[in-house]
Amino acid sequence: MAVASLLASRSSSCLLRNRRVSYLTPSCATSSRLHLSSAPPPHATHFTSAGVVIALSSSLQHLGRSKPLVPSFLRRRFLVFPAAFVGLLAAGMGSPVPVLAKAKTSEAEEILRTVQWPEQFPFKTEDFQRYDESPDTDFYSAPRFVTHIDDYAINALTKYYASVFPASNSPGVVILDMCSSWISHYPKGYKQEKIVGMGLNADELKRNPVLTEYVVQDLNSNPVLPFQDNTFDVITNVVSVDYLTKPLEVFREMNRVLKPGGLAVMSFSNRCFFTKAISIWTSTGDTDHVWIVGSYFHYAKGFEPPQAIDISPNPGRTDPMYVVFSRKLRAEA
Repeated sequence: MAVASLLASRSSSCLLRNRRVSYLTPSCATSSRLHLSSAPPPHATHFTSAGVVIALSSSLQHLGRSKPLVPSFLRRRFLVFPAAFVGLLAAGMGSPVPVLAKAKTSEAEEILRTVQWPEQFPFKTEDFQRYDESPDTDFYSAPRFVTHIDDYAINALTKYYASVFPASNSPGVVILDMCSSWISHYPKGYKQEKIVGMGLNADELKRNPVLTEYVVQDLNSNPVLPFQDNTFDVITNVVSVDYLTKPLEVFREMNRVLKPGGLAVMSFSNRCFFTKAISIWTSTGDTDHVWIVGSYFHYAKGFEPPQAIDISPNPGRTDPMYVVFSRKLRAEA
């Protein structure tokens, strides 16, 4: 069966919910629905390369299960396609009915716990192409004062931040919010002497009350961060890691500007502007995304083994929320 059919089987597993704003897609994987109604981009199938399948399927351990826990984009089966296709048709008619079961919460958290990474970075250049390759500065030229996840997911993320951030007004603490906008979802009243926002729209960044300063920069055209080495205690990125077309370069830069022991927190849901999200993201599901972001930390080098937390507040009913995090390695004595 054509690989396009396999892509469709995974797209239906993301829940299709009410849209918060008209231009937001309910699910990142909805791009596969677009591909069914038009010619699929040539890059959409490269993630299934034999090298990835062999390397990953042989490297992940059983974790006490009857079968190895591997990213689901490596274990598609032809039998699920008919049901998935029905789900896509229903979605196209406006029926928010999921067909395939949501990935178990434990999978999203466990997939990085015993992972054995392939020797080489398993993705190709084509995996980081987008359906819309026009300049991101054009796409984000107009401010969008909206939230891209629902209130339940926002509250879960804010609660998580409160549990891991340095105390408010801690001397010397510096934070970077990458891919920032008019809101960062930090705890209410949270302050530090220096909190830097980096994003693509100045009007949005100006409205962000937690920021003390901001930088407008397109990381996909220039992934070099304009900061000195060992500057930040914490780096955050909310629902935007899926747009990075040069993730290894960006994660290496994150490592450079973090202080030793500094924390990097990547959070994401299943919503996105699907025409701007990378191919490997729109073609896979939530648990796969955890593995993908974890691979960025691993192959960028200089980080502790990445970990994942599923902080979804109401699994299967409201927006899911996942966190993949790591710390910069401390210098050896």
